[in-house]
Parts: sequence; C-alpha cells; structure tokens
Amino acid sequence: MEIANQLISQYGYFAIFILLTLGIFGLPIPDEALMTLLGYFTHIGTLNYGLTIFIATLGALLGMVISYIIGKKAGRPLINKLGKWLRIKESRILKVEAWIKRFGPFSLLIAYFIPGVRHLTFYFCGIAHMRLRTYMLYGGIGALVWCFIFITIGKLLNIMWV
Repeated sequence: MEIANQLISQYGYFAIFILLTLGIFGLPIPDEALMTLLGYFTHIGTLNYGLTIFIATLGALLGMVISYIIGKKAGRPLINKLGKWLRIKESRILKVEAWIKRFGPFSLLIAYFIPGVRHLTFYFCGIAHMRLRTYMLYGGIGALVWCFIFITIGKLLNIMWV
C-alpha cells in the first residue's frame, strides 16, 4: 500500500484511475484496501470525495471492459487449448456459460464484493458473449456502488478514529 500511497500523492486522480483499472483487470492490487485509503485521503482533504468516487468508478469500468474483451476474443480458444492441462472440462465451461446467460447481470452486481470472483466473472461474461450494453449497465452500477461503499467506509473509519 505504500507504493499506492506514493503514486496517489504524486499523480493524484490519474494514479487512482490506473490502479483501479489494473486491479479490476486482475493484477494483484488490493482493491478494497486501496479504496479505504482513498476514503482516508478524502477525509483529510487531499482528494475530493465525489471526484474520487467518479474517477475510481471510471477506472473500474475500464478494467471491466478490458477483461470482457479478452474473454470475448481470446477466452474460449485459450480454454480449449489449455483446458486439459488445467483440468477444466467442457461440461463445466458450458455450465458456467449457461449460468452467466441466466444470472449474469445480477452476478455483476454481486461479484464486485467477492475478491477473485470479481475478476473471473468479468472474463466469463465476455466468454459467454453477454451483450455489451447489459454488461456495462449492470457492471457500471456494481462499480459505482462498490466504489461508493469502500471509499465511504475509509472516510467514516477515519472520522471515528479521530
């Protein structure tokens, strides 16, 4: 988190956007901890609360879109090629695709709050060829709610500790 702290101190909102994009895309960035740190920065006045939520949401959305595109373009061929080595059976992939087609939009709302599952859900929505409009609508709502909640938690925890 020290690196994130330095990046945000140096580059501000641009660093927030990039860190959230990379974190949602799947790099090992502790997204929830980052969000609470952002809440702390809004509490001490380093960052604007509303703008921080907006920029974080945009970063999360870009990470989602990248994951979706990778899933849509390369996901199925990659699974077909590496599935046997990873012990992923075709029947299991078909079940996941059917589940995404049935519950996908609502899974996007819930997936944000489950680390690890969040990243896989975005890729599988692309693999299952969920309509981009539906994906962006539900994913955008999930991103906004997720950013709002965790940044607000960071802000409120710091208010209570002071």
